[in-house]
Amino acid sequence: MTTLDQFAIAGRSALVTGAASGIGLAYAEAMAEAGATVTLTDVDAAGVEREAARINADGGKARAAVLDVRDRAQMRRVFDDHVIACGGLDICFANAGLDPGPGFWNPGGFRNENGQIDTLDAEHDWDGSMAINLTGIFNTLREAARVMKAGGKPGSIIATASNAGIINEPIVGMAYMPAKAGVLHMVRHVALELAEYRIRVNAIAPGPFVTNIGDGWVKKNPLAKAAFDKTIPLGAMAQTGQIKPLALLLASDASSFMTGAHVVIDGGVQLGNFR
Repeated sequence: MTTLDQFAIAGRSALVTGAASGIGLAYAEAMAEAGATVTLTDVDAAGVEREAARINADGGKARAAVLDVRDRAQMRRVFDDHVIACGGLDICFANAGLDPGPGFWNPGGFRNENGQIDTLDAEHDWDGSMAINLTGIFNTLREAARVMKAGGKPGSIIATASNAGIINEPIVGMAYMPAKAGVLHMVRHVALELAEYRIRVNAIAPGPFVTNIGDGWVKKNPLAKAAFDKTIPLGAMAQTGQIKPLALLLASDASSFMTGAHVVIDGGVQLGNFR
């Protein structure tokens, strides 16, 4: 087998949560572009239907399913439906996430009135973030492990964490950081548990990507994006397509000796701001 052959996933199947837009959609596109059948899931029914139809029109193989990662019964049905339709599950991206609300500091150089620990909306910013950004990942890993173990074949599970789970980000809502740090630790734990079954579990820890999170405020505000760009050692926020090669690496046999790892892709942000 050549080096390039190890990246081949044609004929395999993948499921992606939070796939109607942003990084989750990039994961789904990468899987379809490489020849896998992919199920796009999201709470945005119209979004996943639209994107799955587009992938199919472009020559890929895609399905769509509505999924709220907080709903364990719904999640079980969606995973079971994928297995029935695709004959098993080889790759799973546990990706769905929630905007954490404002951090205590604003890129404009002032404190956010509603982003302080004593003023933030605890129900939305803390409870909501933990329910989706941490427990939602747990629910996804749980279902992926269940069907992959039953299938008896090697598999790959990739969770979306964040560089904010490793470093402090004053402009990021505070609940997001412990949630994503929890994802990183959970990935290591589950990787150890599932290694016996040849199911690999790794995490991608993105930094600043231009997505629709936070109502797409960076897309809508060129001045905000320019301010963000200045804080990134490589000079600019990433576009979602830049995460696709890493997604393919971790989904494929090219990462056959990787498990329990987290790969940071943040333009050097964790190295510190040198400008």
